[in-house]
Amino acid sequence: MANLCVIPARGGSKRIPRKNIKDFLGKPIIAYSIEVALQSGLFDEVMVSTDDEEIAEIAEKYGAKVPFMRSTENASDFATTRVVLIEVVDSYKIQGKQFDYICCLYPTASLTFISDLIEGFDLLTSGGFDTILPIVAFSYPIQRSLVLEDSKIKMAHHEFVHTRSQDLPVRYHDAGQWCWIRYTSLMQSISLFTPNSGAIILDELRVQDIDNETDWKLAELKYALLNYPPQVKE
Repeated sequence: MANLCVIPARGGSKRIPRKNIKDFLGKPIIAYSIEVALQSGLFDEVMVSTDDEEIAEIAEKYGAKVPFMRSTENASDFATTRVVLIEVVDSYKIQGKQFDYICCLYPTASLTFISDLIEGFDLLTSGGFDTILPIVAFSYPIQRSLVLEDSKIKMAHHEFVHTRSQDLPVRYHDAGQWCWIRYTSLMQSISLFTPNSGAIILDELRVQDIDNETDWKLAELKYALLNYPPQVKE
């Protein structure tokens, strides 16, 4: 049984320029993903898929491998994660290497814990799932979301207008950190999300999507709270 960690990090990030190697509390943010993958002991190979020479150099500095560069076609805004992963495993096949399980670990997943990766892998292998990903509950019931039209608000789902928030079922979204995938599922399914996908649930403090500078600052605050909690004076 062989495991591969793929960290997809193209150079053309738009909303936060050079996002994948931007300084995050003292080192490039991609370094956190590389280090957690290496320290987990789960992987036979930890690699970065990139089209960018600077990202490749930084990735290798922190211990990841960059055995080949990503194609221009799969470095575009429209290339899906699945297509990128297939390019990676196909390139390894040419080198005579094949993997049974692949973990796609995103380069800005600085809040990922080793225990999460282990739990996800154990669930994938013991539960017979195609894929496993971390999810987090929406912080407010989405059934009571509002729509703004012509400066006026209305319920997006009017049937819940009189329903108490605590009576509504919890809804979740992808935490956007990583995804474990069986090799066979990667090659046979049209999406990483299948009818046979499973999940582990994360606390909101351990999840932060990073699309702008405010998100970035929140991620740094959460990382500091999780890893350097305030000391209580006696």
